[in-house]
Amino acid sequence: MVRIDRYDVDGVTLAVRSWPCREAAWPPVVLLHGTGATARDWDAIAAELCAGRTVFAVDLRGHGDSDWPGTYAISGMARDVTLLLPMLTAAEADLAGHSLGGLVACQVAACGQARVRRLVLEDTGVPHPRPAQAPARPAGPLPFDWAVVEQIRPEIDEPDSRWPQVMAAIHVPTLVIGGGPGSFLPQEHVAELARTVAHGTRVTIDAGHLVHATRPGAFLAELTSFLNS
Repeated sequence: MVRIDRYDVDGVTLAVRSWPCREAAWPPVVLLHGTGATARDWDAIAAELCAGRTVFAVDLRGHGDSDWPGTYAISGMARDVTLLLPMLTAAEADLAGHSLGGLVACQVAACGQARVRRLVLEDTGVPHPRPAQAPARPAGPLPFDWAVVEQIRPEIDEPDSRWPQVMAAIHVPTLVIGGGPGSFLPQEHVAELARTVAHGTRVTIDAGHLVHATRPGAFLAELTSFLNS
């Protein structure tokens, strides 16, 4: 049964959905969602994964039930997760992130301060400059702070030139899952990421950007095979 806990991380409260596993055969896994999604985005995947491991799904700051402080950066989200991990488990953990969550996971794994055993990046690539296209805010209430888009989007459109060095500093085994030609993310950037990390493996699931939602069975098969190997 899913449990919801809240953790004070350096003045910001982060909400975490967890699926405890009493007889876990594998290390816990921590799941990070993409922009505008929440930890609930992982419910179907977590319900399957928790058969053999404890699963945590984090609401990044500005999303879901976590605090919405109004100030957002990828580095700040990565610091949140780095500080959160030892609160979730004293052991090593596997880390998986989708899109924005994948970039956050990259910084966490690269910093050397978190006990990450294996890394999974879903439709995440090395950021490259692209034309700025500020999206319009959808009408009505949202499950996240729109300021996240306003502040994070420029980081993606005009990325820091040091991103390749960040990826090159990742030395844990890494699985990069691309969404194929149906994704808006250039798949050559996904392939570049798999080449840049020290121990990268790339697979493609023709599902578009939302791989775990569009083809959950195929995503789970690749994820569990990698984490259990």
